[in-house]
Amino acid sequence: MVELIICEKPAAMVKVATALADTKPTPHKEKGVSYYTLKHKKKEIIVGCAVGHLFLLDQTEKNGWTYPVFNISWSPTYKKGKNYAYTKKYFDVLKKLAKEADEFTVACDYDAEGSVIGRNCLKFICKKEDGKRMKFSTLTKDELIKSYEKASKHLDFDQIEAGETRHYLDYYWGINLSRALTLSIKNTTNYFKILSIGRVQGPTLKLIVDKEKEIQAFKPETYWEIYLNGDLNKKPILAKHKKDKFKKKTEVDKILKNTKGKEAKISDITKKEFNQAPPTPFDLTSLQIEAYRCLKTSPKETLKLGQELYIAGMISYPRTSSQKLPKSLNYKKLISEVSKQPTYKELCNELLKSSLTPNEGKKNDPAHPAIHPTGEKKEITGKKAQLYDLIVRRFLATFSVPAKRETVTLEIDCNKEKFISQGTRTVEPGWHKFYGRFAKFKEEEMPDCKKEDKIKERKIKDEEKQTQPPKRYTPASLIKIMESKNLGTKATRSSVLDALYTRNYVKEQSIQATTLGIKTIDTLEKYCPEVIDEELTVHFEKELNQILSKKKKQKPILEEAKKILIKILEKFKKKEKEIGKALSEANLETRKESSQLGPCPKCKNGNLRILYSKKTKKYFAACDGYPKCKTTFSLPQGLIQATGKVCPECGLPVIKVIRKGKRPFEMCLTYDCKTKEKWNKKD
Repeated sequence: MVELIICEKPAAMVKVATALADTKPTPHKEKGVSYYTLKHKKKEIIVGCAVGHLFLLDQTEKNGWTYPVFNISWSPTYKKGKNYAYTKKYFDVLKKLAKEADEFTVACDYDAEGSVIGRNCLKFICKKEDGKRMKFSTLTKDELIKSYEKASKHLDFDQIEAGETRHYLDYYWGINLSRALTLSIKNTTNYFKILSIGRVQGPTLKLIVDKEKEIQAFKPETYWEIYLNGDLNKKPILAKHKKDKFKKKTEVDKILKNTKGKEAKISDITKKEFNQAPPTPFDLTSLQIEAYRCLKTSPKETLKLGQELYIAGMISYPRTSSQKLPKSLNYKKLISEVSKQPTYKELCNELLKSSLTPNEGKKNDPAHPAIHPTGEKKEITGKKAQLYDLIVRRFLATFSVPAKRETVTLEIDCNKEKFISQGTRTVEPGWHKFYGRFAKFKEEEMPDCKKEDKIKERKIKDEEKQTQPPKRYTPASLIKIMESKNLGTKATRSSVLDALYTRNYVKEQSIQATTLGIKTIDTLEKYCPEVIDEELTVHFEKELNQILSKKKKQKPILEEAKKILIKILEKFKKKEKEIGKALSEANLETRKESSQLGPCPKCKNGNLRILYSKKTKKYFAACDGYPKCKTTFSLPQGLIQATGKVCPECGLPVIKVIRKGKRPFEMCLTYDCKTKEKWNKKD
């Protein structure tokens, strides 16, 4: 009997094959695709892999740009075009290996996506409806062997059904609403511009637009604060009037007059010591938020780096919503393994002397524990090494004791006007020691003093200020609010945000809705609010969870979705002209805004704009003072966006270049600029 184990990606395949082999697995190559054969307790095993999704949903019958569309099914990914052609060889190799096997086991990631990938490979390539299922949270040898030997006899059909249903819902919403938006412009203006909106993207964009409107509607109000500045026992002290903010200048002037030339002294001293509990273990969302705070890493990049660390066997599965570390992990053994890394040796040895009880959070995930290191270490650098350090230190910190902090509050009296100076310091670091540089807390030690001590060389003055508008979302804070509102999943939220950037609905790291984003939401809110209905999205998220708990099946959920979409699209069609006109105007306005790069460096009168040549089918930058000014610059291919920045070396505008499947980068317009020396050397 020969068994075929199917992994999700090549790197995971190597880990599985190496872990299960009695000696060493034998590598093979077919069409440039690797696979392994091995013996595990004398049993013959083949380990092959997909490369992510080898199947995507597509229409069963092409009917041009019409809607509604519900006739969809799984189709090989390689049929989607040349960008996906590389998946064909993985498809073919698995097909060949399937013919040699009698038994089948899925070893894809244990989540909805991994389950769908594994099931589709079995059903459409291996022609099998069922197989065994391995479940693991780390790619360590011990866990992979345990996972194989305790593999369930059947696939995880509830998870497969929930994952597949999500794919269907997202496809229904995506293709139908995107076609409706695009055709509304085409049928109204005869201009073809692809616009899209999704089941989760719509409500998420509305959150951003609502915040933008809140900021635009904000009217600043003037207020005053009064400060006392001086020396207390030869140390500087700054105190603020107890009332905090004053709305009337007359009241401020009265206090300044009342305190002028008067003695200031300490009237009360309050000390309050408190325990600061250790942090809870990371789930994906809290990791993304903390990585953004500490490392300035975007949620999307954090997920990518986390996945790479998992594949390397260094951390557990990152796509988890759990903040719990089960005792089955064997804390002592795990921390002992981590202690073999010199950076953490001293910290681990200190923990191993105490009882090991992590400070767990409330959130749980039945599939995977909280994110933790495995003890395995490989050479890594850059942001990946920094993220690994954050994960290890967070893990160790959860086992430590609370930190002790003390807040000292000084009340200062100046002719019966009370001023407050307050500072908090760390008395005993506790878990701060383990969290290291990531434990960022303000340390403010107050001067030693007693009641009646006088403030020398004291100055009292007022400061005029204005109330500030609400802050825009950052990628991290948006991910957090999406989770609180149950929009999307832990694994998809960062990609939803990325799509909003790519489609020019939002811009900047302090997330700002573009004109197109604002007008799209305004138009949909006016004519078809169901498209951006947060409650509708949350409703279907709950329905998907009902599948996992065996309370619902796929068919009635999809039927309900179809009925709702048909009503939405009928309503949309009736207002197509109004919608098309509004979206077209918004698109043109946004294009104009985003194409403006800055002043022309030659004529000084015109502005550089991003233009498209129908002749060369390429983008370029040119002065809008043409034909008087013929200044032009070539641009790289891809989506080009203005940044509003200027190169410090050459003084020309800096643009952002976005290419499919690649990390966006910024560059200036000067080819031989000093900032491009490394690029030109590569050329």
